[in-house]
Amino acid sequence: MSDEFEPKVSDAAAGPLNEDVTPDVAPQVEEFMAQAAEANEVAAAAVTEEQQFAAGAGLEGASYAAGIVTAPFISFDKVCKSFGDFVVLRDVSFFVNPGETLCILGRSGVGKSVSLQILMGFLKADSGTVCVAGKDIDGMSERELQEVRRKVTMVFQNGALFDSITVAENVAFPLRERGDMEEDQILQVVKGLLEMVGVAGMGSQLPSDLSTGMKRSVAIARALAAQPSAVLYDEPTTMVDPLMAHLLGDLIQRLKMQLHLTSIVVTHDMRFAEKLADRVVFLHEGTALFFGTMEEMRRSDDAVLREFFALDELALPV
Repeated sequence: MSDEFEPKVSDAAAGPLNEDVTPDVAPQVEEFMAQAAEANEVAAAAVTEEQQFAAGAGLEGASYAAGIVTAPFISFDKVCKSFGDFVVLRDVSFFVNPGETLCILGRSGVGKSVSLQILMGFLKADSGTVCVAGKDIDGMSERELQEVRRKVTMVFQNGALFDSITVAENVAFPLRERGDMEEDQILQVVKGLLEMVGVAGMGSQLPSDLSTGMKRSVAIARALAAQPSAVLYDEPTTMVDPLMAHLLGDLIQRLKMQLHLTSIVVTHDMRFAEKLADRVVFLHEGTALFFGTMEEMRRSDDAVLREFFALDELALPV
């Protein structure tokens, strides 16, 4: 891990997040986003300070953090997971620093989504160390895991929205759980978040009325309402049209750069990964076959990686 590593920046991060927000709610949304960005900067500094302290104290597994500017916000260290005799993950290691984006690549069934489930504490690793927000989550109680999930939230493939309540009520749910906002403030922030993610005017609809891509956008808005430090995206471009995939990629980039969000994106889409990733981890037959930058991966001579790139670039007749 080099001090000279620079997170990827694209033109997608240039415009302000609230540029599509109507003037009547723009001040409230801008303040809400500023609070989130400040909290994420504080969280990143706290993780680094804690891990540098651990390294200085000589604690096992923390020595890599000594003397570096940034410590990982999320990390896997030799993680194993099996279901019966089927080995899904075998000694898998990777990390993502605060404010960076890691893409998890690989064919279907190699443990990409399982890795996210482990990070969220929904599944337990058989062995190895899993750190989230700089803390080892092994042995945490459900109450402690709930605190972790306040910092790290997940956007599922199906959106995981509440079907029986409206889009606006879905996004308002984390805000109402906080209990520190007036109802008119909540409504203003919800309206602005929906405008920000490209689904303006759809607050009164039910999730069943929306397309797959729109559900993903609403799920991102709901995640943002929780003011997380990190967001995990499970196949955000699956079953969406190319335009929506492009818009979702731009949104993830802008959230990263302007809110200092840490992101992990599970995807099979190489172009999407090239757009977003600071680093990638490629899972194959239970192992992390590669971990590094996309440029380093493209230079690899590994036969499996070369085949993966070749298949991705295959032009099918129309």
